[in-house]
Amino acid sequence: MSADLLEPRIETERLALRPPRLSDAVYIAELANDPEVARMTTGVRYPYRLSDAELYLSALAKGGLSQTRAFLIEHCEVGPVGMAGLYRGKTICAELGFWLGRPFRERGLATEAVCGLLGWAADDWRCRATLAGHFADNPASGRVLEKAGFLYTGEVRQRFSFGRGQDVATRMMVWLA
Repeated sequence: MSADLLEPRIETERLALRPPRLSDAVYIAELANDPEVARMTTGVRYPYRLSDAELYLSALAKGGLSQTRAFLIEHCEVGPVGMAGLYRGKTICAELGFWLGRPFRERGLATEAVCGLLGWAADDWRCRATLAGHFADNPASGRVLEKAGFLYTGEVRQRFSFGRGQDVATRMMVWLA
């Protein structure tokens, strides 16, 4: 049986979400190397080089990020458009994160990807609750999460953004399966 058949693959109307491979590093670096992408995420630096993508993908492949399920978001017509993932730490909830390359925003792709990922998380990962947050100055991500069924918890946390190099007020949300 090939490794691809064992990997989770999520398909939606226009997208496929699959584990990224080292060969995807060029696409990921190209999309993430944008100050507007980096400043709206916690973990993407700017500049984001090919070596950053390769290091991240190597850590995933070696199991160094064992609590993380990362997915490359591929559009059926244009190829890679972003990334999404879940992190399951020491809490009972997984935490969701996502980003899209700037050319692919405002098309409903983020909502479609998040909804697909949540369905997989509930069915395959047995997540009954999923957390997410968005920077207070990024209401577009909040709208994506609301459309996917997330509700605001009322909590605002300070989260470090590598793209900004500082803590940023983050509005927390929860989704219940």
